[in-house]
Amino acid sequence: MNIISFVKRVPATTANVAIVDNKLNPEGVEFVLNPYDEFAVEESLAIKEAAGAGSVTAISFGAGEAQKELRTVLAMGADAAVLLANPAAPEADGATTARVLAENCKGREFDLLMFGKQAVDRDQHGVGPAVATLLGVPCITEVVKLEVAEGKVIAEREIEGAREIIEASLPCAITCQKGLNTPRFASLRGIMAAKKKPLEVVDVEVGEAAVEVVAMNMPPARPAGRIVGEGAAAVPELVSALRNEAKVL
Repeated sequence: MNIISFVKRVPATTANVAIVDNKLNPEGVEFVLNPYDEFAVEESLAIKEAAGAGSVTAISFGAGEAQKELRTVLAMGADAAVLLANPAAPEADGATTARVLAENCKGREFDLLMFGKQAVDRDQHGVGPAVATLLGVPCITEVVKLEVAEGKVIAEREIEGAREIIEASLPCAITCQKGLNTPRFASLRGIMAAKKKPLEVVDVEVGEAAVEVVAMNMPPARPAGRIVGEGAAAVPELVSALRNEAKVL
């Protein structure tokens, strides 16, 4: 079972960020492994362990600093890692990222392509399905339960008020949702072993961007709240404010 798990370096969700020239200013920002990608990595490792054979390769499209996150994945248990390096990668749109990843996968043997359902920096949820489309393989998104056996996958995904069960043949792409598993922590032994595992750095061209960012701004500050009164006497004024000011009624 040969699995490719795609990961991305993203700002921590608790980081205070600033925008400069329509870009995120990385100064003083803590970067981490994309949380949804952790589910993809964990599921990849669990599937390989259950199969008793195969490999898990982690691939990231990013700047040179993304080697840190790839080392984290190696410490979790991945067998090898590849950084598709370009300084412009952190600002690349989803379509461009998918094209770079798909081009790199064309010469590789794989049974599963594992993605987080989205990256928490842009929240676009487009890279996994786009890579699958470019490679001509089926894709199942937002998976919360996954079984792999006899050349096929059976996946469950949450829909409104129910769960949907989908079966697909291998090779296949999966995007992973919270609830699929509990990602493991890298052990001290894993951290030491990661130093000896291969991490290949491949310089890649980004090419022409598919999307142009016209403007990027921080959301406006929330207005200060106000107390309209107390008890039942405040209800009419509260209803009026919700209807005429907030426009939610």
